[in-house]
Amino acid sequence: MAHKDDEQPQGSGAGPDETGPEENTSGPAPSDQTPDAEGLTIEDILGAEQTPEAAAEGAGSDKEASLLIDLKRLQAEYANYRRRTEEQREREIERAKGEAVKGLLPVMDDLDRAEKHGDLVEGTPFAAIGEKVRAVAERLGVVSYGTAGEPFDPQQHEAIFQAPTPGVTQATVLEVVEVGYRLGSVELRPAKVVVAVPAE
Repeated sequence: MAHKDDEQPQGSGAGPDETGPEENTSGPAPSDQTPDAEGLTIEDILGAEQTPEAAAEGAGSDKEASLLIDLKRLQAEYANYRRRTEEQREREIERAKGEAVKGLLPVMDDLDRAEKHGDLVEGTPFAAIGEKVRAVAERLGVVSYGTAGEPFDPQQHEAIFQAPTPGVTQATVLEVVEVGYRLGSVELRPAKVVVAVPAE
């Protein structure tokens, strides 16, 4: 049994028929080939030419990044569009309300004049009607403005007369002839005022 074991390795290594096919299929010796990844240096890797497959993969990632940027830009534009649309809708609602409320302004003026003359006595039917009209205007969001002593603002006040006044250093509302009204950001009517200006 020991003699057969000794002969078997010799026959397997010496026969040309057994070793020939293996040499043909295994290819050239490793020393004749390009070194594998473990034998490459950093300079070899950085200096290697880019293969078409790697270039295609890089181009794909660049395209994905570009599409992501476009998507984020579209999302931002849509958010801005929705915000502008909502703001415009609110302004249109305020304008529509303002047009309806403008019909109440002469009535509000009459109520102010009646109050100054002492005609709105508490407990009278006229005073009760006046309170109801003012409550409706308040529920709609109508705000009155214009008081004596405040600085003159041409964006809010309409000066019907300028009175040179000693001691005045800036244009100031001296008297309110007609109260101004606004509804939200909509100017219904500017306040008509007499303006005290510095005396020359």
